[in-house]
This record gives sequence, structure tokens and C-alpha cells, in this order.
Amino acid sequence: MKISEESLNYLEAHIPELADAAIKQAYWAALTSGSSVIEAREGALVEVFPDGTCKTIKSLPHPTRVAVGQQLQRR
Repeated sequence: MKISEESLNYLEAHIPELADAAIKQAYWAALTSGSSVIEAREGALVEVFPDGTCKTIKSLPHPTRVAVGQQLQRR
């Protein structure tokens, strides 16, 4: 089946939504299976357990601001 440019553009526009849904599904699937998940939350790396409790693993450095189009400075 050949897909039109219009259809492809429509589908590509929804990639962020699909990715968000997949991440949420994987998050809840992990917790439901009894595993913990690790996430960045309020400047810290946190392990979340199936019972809802959280354990801080470590603090994260402040984000580095990058301007649009900025390139990596090579050393």
C-alpha cells in the first residue's frame, strides 16, 4: 500500500503523542509487574516502587541551557 504525502505528514505530526502514550504504558506496566521505575523528579533521580513509595537516589545537576541551533564546542 502506497501512502500519500498528506497521510505521512498527518502521521508524523502525531509521533509526540504516540511516544508519550508508549512511555506512560511502559511506566505502568513496569509498576504493575512488581518492578520499580527510575525517573527524574524535582531535580533528583528517584526510584518509584509499585506501592507508590519513592526513594531518592541522587541529586541531579541543574539543566544546561542551550540556544536553538547552538553547536557543541569541541575541545
